[in-house]
Amino acid sequence: MKRIDCHVHIFEVLKGFNGKGEMRPIGGGLARWADGEVVRMLPPELGDKSFAVDTCYQLLKRNGVEKAVLLQGSFYGFHNEYVAEAVKKYPDMFIGAGTFDPFGKYADRIYDRLTNELGMKAMKFETSTGCGFMSYHRDFDIAEVFGKVAKKAAENGQTLVLDVGSPGMSSFQPEAIRKLAQENPELRIVVCHLLAPTLRDEEALKKSLEMLRFDNVYFDISAVPFNVQPETYPYPTGIRYIREACGIVGYDKLLWGTDIPSVLCYDSYQHLADYFTGEFTEEELQAIFYGNARKAYSF
Repeated sequence: MKRIDCHVHIFEVLKGFNGKGEMRPIGGGLARWADGEVVRMLPPELGDKSFAVDTCYQLLKRNGVEKAVLLQGSFYGFHNEYVAEAVKKYPDMFIGAGTFDPFGKYADRIYDRLTNELGMKAMKFETSTGCGFMSYHRDFDIAEVFGKVAKKAAENGQTLVLDVGSPGMSSFQPEAIRKLAQENPELRIVVCHLLAPTLRDEEALKKSLEMLRFDNVYFDISAVPFNVQPETYPYPTGIRYIREACGIVGYDKLLWGTDIPSVLCYDSYQHLADYFTGEFTEEELQAIFYGNARKAYSF
């Protein structure tokens, strides 16, 4: 079965930044935040301080992946030029999403360069209070802050990708995504991690999905296993959440993705690809693994 991994990260060197301050790689796949917390960012066999594009490409090929979407966020740091170089090196494998801080003085200038010079086919923003903009900026209205970017992305045929964190976070604003979708019906919007529900968030997930039933809104299911920890493979609650999403928004709105590399510290790529497959039909799986991604992104 053909596969497109809709949620992949690469980085030349770890340089994350969030509410815990700046990240410094300390070797062996480990890094330290400015507040002193040490975290494992990737398995040591995949890299010391980086997850190189060649390493990523080989991993995807070994696992039968035809194409992938390179996304970015504050957790690993911004790597716009490296992502653009990766797309240029492996154009048949990757498309790239740019990112930037919307509160920066020269945000408009950066958007224009990412679009016109670096050729980004999507724009991705992590707003979450955990690792995104709301961990180091004041809380804000996502629809208000990203309204202009959404209009530009629609005009330029780009996909807008949003990670709004989990239910209960101030960044969790499905109503803002709804507003962006309504105001820009021609804009393709992808919401990361199926709204990142934890074990206690089933009702919030269903309510939010009902709110986001639009032709132009898609959901990637990356990191669903990570968010239902301490469950382990095959993540029965994660499977139930995906099945519930199929019933509410339709399987034609779901995109498979993994969120590598950090998730590989907890489980194998193969498990992240097959944990839910026994619960879905061949038609559903073909759409989730491949067909839907070709509609949501500019492959």
